[in-house]
Amino acid sequence: MENFFLKLSIMLVPALMAITCHEVSHGFIADRLGDRTARFMGRLTLNPLKHLDLFGTLMVFIVGIGWAKPVPVNFGNLRNPKRDMVWVAAAGPITNFTLAFLSAMAMRGLAAAGSMLPDSSSLQMALDPIVLMLAFSVYINLLLGIFNLIPVPPLDGGRVAVGLLPYRQAEALARFEPYGMIVIILLVFFTNIFEKVISPVVDLGISILAGPQSGLVYSVTHFLMR
Repeated sequence: MENFFLKLSIMLVPALMAITCHEVSHGFIADRLGDRTARFMGRLTLNPLKHLDLFGTLMVFIVGIGWAKPVPVNFGNLRNPKRDMVWVAAAGPITNFTLAFLSAMAMRGLAAAGSMLPDSSSLQMALDPIVLMLAFSVYINLLLGIFNLIPVPPLDGGRVAVGLLPYRQAEALARFEPYGMIVIILLVFFTNIFEKVISPVVDLGISILAGPQSGLVYSVTHFLMR
């Protein structure tokens, strides 16, 4: 039980920030491009309680990836629906990659500063949990950003593809959306897409962003996910 609360204390804030900022960014860009739906429904807020999906949040702690309640977007309200759909959909992964970058830079800076402090100092003990949370933030934001780029609607990558494809192909892919979650579940649980595709890309992102602190990111996520 003590181990559970230790893991929860490290994972909770980065996970909530990752999925909340992801969803808010969709609504924010849609709002800027003409659709006020998210604003009218009170979803343009960083309060995670407004976005929390209980099952999606639990999945972060069970399998390492989760989701929030989707921010409502009425693509028909956008000034140029087909073009603007690309920006609204891409906003989520871009936000996650930005958070991963910022977390990595902060983690590397704090880890370097901490290495110059005595192990038993109060400042070192205060820095340690922050560094661990930042390490997990690098991982979870890279994972969410990359996973959401899978070109299957309703994932963001699928909606970006709908916006970029010629009309006939875009229409065919958009019709596929009601069945998209079934395909995604099959891909995640019954294929090796994580091992063969997603994990190698996440590893590349970690090595680029975390640099000499990559080992810390791996050790933290290994501890949290086991």
